[in-house]
Order: sequence, then structure tokens, then C-alpha cells
Amino acid sequence: MARHFACTACGKCCHGVLPLTVAEALEHAGRFPLAVMFVPIRAKAKSFEIAARLGMMLDKKTALRVMPIAYLPRDASCPALAADGLCSIHDHKPVRCRAMPFFAWRAEAEQVDLLVPRAGWACDTAADAPAVYDGGKILDRTDFAAERAALEEQGAVLRGYGERLLPLAAGLGPALAAIAAKPQGGEVIVGFSTLLRRLPEVDKTAVARAQVAVLAAWADKGDAAYRRNIAGFKAEMERLRG
Repeated sequence: MARHFACTACGKCCHGVLPLTVAEALEHAGRFPLAVMFVPIRAKAKSFEIAARLGMMLDKKTALRVMPIAYLPRDASCPALAADGLCSIHDHKPVRCRAMPFFAWRAEAEQVDLLVPRAGWACDTAADAPAVYDGGKILDRTDFAAERAALEEQGAVLRGYGERLLPLAAGLGPALAAIAAKPQGGEVIVGFSTLLRRLPEVDKTAVARAQVAVLAAWADKGDAAYRRNIAGFKAEMERLRG
């Protein structure tokens, strides 16, 4: 049976953490507070094989999604969200936003639950909305395919970064293993400077300079844990800026 979905520009999905590609993170370094998120996926999870292929392995039973992110508090709106609920950078918005409600870190056949709006979202799923999914297939794969291609293109870079970081970042591996063991899952977030240092042919000083200003603007937002992280990420960028 076909599933129907249309965006109503309610802006409700434009809140909290936003996964980015590496290129998008660099492009928007003057707009978003950046970080890197590691998400453990256990071997029995439906998305394990894709996480293992596009991300990296923590151990034989745990894959990791490795994602640059716009690091926003859960209830904070995207800084690119305009007052009318529309995206102010529509022509340049991240591929993650374009692919919504589908998610390229999952198999195409495992998307149906993403078509159920979360509480408070005003997505149109009525029968007269456009048909978007049928028989485990996305009917218009353009944006989904673009997101998947971007993840595949950057996979080697992020895999190499993660494999170098894990033995160097004290406590990162054990923290990820502990999260993987929890039924509800979770994630670990680290500073974007840890990735920035590993990117060749990037003006790291310029990116760090842009990030210091953005991170300062978010220093008093969110809860205590968020503010503590932002302060640490800002200090890392200040060292990288010189």
C-alpha cells in the first residue's frame, strides 16, 4: 500500500542536532556550531550493515555511524530557519534536509516508520498528499540517492579519522561500548576540531576562526552539559586558530 507524505513548512523538524556532510560542515562553519557524533549500531539492528559500510566498526558486533553535525540543543531551532517557517538557505540547505523524511543511513526497505510524524509535527500524511513510498521503495529517490552518494563519498575519510581517534581519545571506546549495550542506544559527541585537524587542503585557521565566533554565540544556550561541551569545543578551536 502506498504511503503519502508532504511537508507543510511547520518547521518542527528544523530543531536540534542536524547531520551534515564534511563538505557542508566546512561550508557552514560560520553558521552552525559544529561537532562530530558517533552512534553505535548493534549487529542485530536493521541498519547495521549500512552503518558498517558507510561508517566504521567499533568491534565485531558494533558498527558506528560517524557524522559531522550542526550541534544544537534538542529544542533549539536551526539558525537558518526563518520566522515564516521556511529555510533561509533553501538553495544551499544540507542534503539531510532535502532527503527528509527518508534517511540514507537506513536501507530503502526500512523507511516506513519515518513517515509517521512525531508529536507536534504538522506533516501531511492524508490520502490526497503525494504518494512517496510503496512496497519498500521510495518513489522519488533523487534526494535519498544524493544523501547516500554523499555518505559513500566521504566514508573513507571519516572511517580513517575514527580509527585514528579511537585509540587516542581516552574513554571514547568504552563510552561507545556502554551505549551500544543500552536498549535505548545513544551517542557520543566530540569536538569538530578532532576531524578538522585530519582534513588535508583545508584552511584550518579560517574554519577555526569562524567556529570560535559561532560557538561563542551558543555558549549560553541549552542545558549544563551542552554549555560545557560548547566551552570545550570553543577552547579547542581557539588553540587551532592560534
